[in-house]
Amino acid sequence: MAAQDRPVHQLTRDEARQIVVRATRLDADRPTDLLSLVEHLTALPVEPTRAIAPSYDLVCWSRLGPAYEPRDLDDLLTERYLYEDADGIRPMADLALHLEEMRAWPWWEETRDWLEANELFRDEVLDILDADGPLPSRDVKATAQVPWRSSGWNVDRNVRMMLTCLLARGEVAVNGRAGTQRKYDLADRVYPPGVAAVPRDEARAELDRRRLRALGIARAKGTMLPGEPIHVGEAGEPAVVEGTAGEWRVDPAQLGLPFEGRTALLSPFDPVTRDRVRMQDLFEFEYVLEMYKPAAQRRWGYFALPILHGDRLVGKLDATADRKAGRLFVDAVHEDVRFTKAMAEALDAEITALAEWLGLVLER
Repeated sequence: MAAQDRPVHQLTRDEARQIVVRATRLDADRPTDLLSLVEHLTALPVEPTRAIAPSYDLVCWSRLGPAYEPRDLDDLLTERYLYEDADGIRPMADLALHLEEMRAWPWWEETRDWLEANELFRDEVLDILDADGPLPSRDVKATAQVPWRSSGWNVDRNVRMMLTCLLARGEVAVNGRAGTQRKYDLADRVYPPGVAAVPRDEARAELDRRRLRALGIARAKGTMLPGEPIHVGEAGEPAVVEGTAGEWRVDPAQLGLPFEGRTALLSPFDPVTRDRVRMQDLFEFEYVLEMYKPAAQRRWGYFALPILHGDRLVGKLDATADRKAGRLFVDAVHEDVRFTKAMAEALDAEITALAEWLGLVLER
């Protein structure tokens, strides 16, 4: 059937939410294998904030439960079943789909100009990694010919910005971590030899298809966010969702399936919540990550975790893991809807499971 002849599916908000929850593997049918989970999701977020746990660990724990141990993810990276690029932790088997995009990067003239002006700086960084890698950015002592210009976080962080650029271009790769700090190395020490790049248009279409499979329903295009894309081009089939404007793309394999939900605590960077516009449209859930706000201006907490119950986002958990004290402190539970007894009990069980997974004593 030609694309223009495909039916436009009519979905209720309930149906759309259930598609999202089921596709992102947060329904009652928990996955059991970490590698298969990452292959399905296509990427784990690399945002490393450890107020509770890094987001890549939270995403895995939210789905696998107590069976997930962070060292399992480390092992898959060490054994090269997974790799970490500038935007996510991905299956190594997908590397061929990303190589052409890496080679074409950067998209911005200012960044291209900066790299061209710093060719000697680039060579110096690569020589250091060749001799001594893998290294965290702080141990790469090299001098830029032209400093990176920024009014924000990256002022005078020339080495970090060069490593970020080289990582995006596929010249450098992540080879382990020191805590949450990436250790950088030459790409040919991490990526397997002889990987043939899939042509760019073919790769983009396949990545869109896989991304839609992982998201269930998404927009064809929209505002770009840092990290893994949130839009899916012409993948899937068109759909409209009651109460929302415009057209969506839906994975037809998700249509008409039964749904059984559960309760889960999500990272702010979870595939369900990272696209705040989709979250607002489908879940009608208000959320802002407040760790960059002054404490007095926060409503929900430094790194509040959205609370999923069934197919609804129902509140936020304000909690902090104090590893020195060996405690998980629950500062507040913000209810967007009035919790029933069953909802409260399910949330309490999930908070207890989180503390046990972290190896911390729960303090309410």
